[in-house]
Amino acid sequence: MLIHLARPLYLTDPIGVELDQGLYALDSTTIDLCLSLFPWARFRENKGAVKMHTLLDLHGNIPTFISITSGKVHDVNVLDEIVPEAGAFYVMDRGYVDFERLYRFTLSSAFFVVRTKSNVLLQRRYSHPVDKATGVRSDHTVILTAIGSAKVYPDPLRRISYLDVETRKRFKFLTNNFTLPALTVALIYKARWQVELFFESWTWCTPLDVM
Repeated sequence: MLIHLARPLYLTDPIGVELDQGLYALDSTTIDLCLSLFPWARFRENKGAVKMHTLLDLHGNIPTFISITSGKVHDVNVLDEIVPEAGAFYVMDRGYVDFERLYRFTLSSAFFVVRTKSNVLLQRRYSHPVDKATGVRSDHTVILTAIGSAKVYPDPLRRISYLDVETRKRFKFLTNNFTLPALTVALIYKARWQVELFFESWTWCTPLDVM
């Protein structure tokens, strides 16, 4: 009820990127537990843990979905529990690259921005002009070429390469949005850092506090 009341109050809060649509960041954090106190939470041989999967509304940094699972549950499985909001953007790290699950966002008229993996097989169809002074290095329309991936995600994708001028680190993103400027897509991914800061606020908790 509190989340329902709070979200409208932050709809106009700045999020570091010019975007009229909703923007959500999805990630998880592992919370260590004392195995002798919580034997059901076995994570490794001598370690207990659970995962807190969180979907954060970046307008106000308010969690709209939280799922507590075993520490062994892979992050991507939580996509099965997310109901995409038409027109909204969902930003995720490469642990969520599962093209069958990502295609559900496209079918729901929602958008995703996800950091891609190096082993994703793609074929470039079109190249689009970019302003390299902004850090954007390339903007391509691509298709998946691995048989399994192309079968579950038959539509084109957009791949954007971006160089962070401060860290000199290069990022490659995949998105199903073809209208936003390439720099805006990169800034959407940069806004994902807010979910990391949200998790840091949990570091003071003890296992007993969490449970």
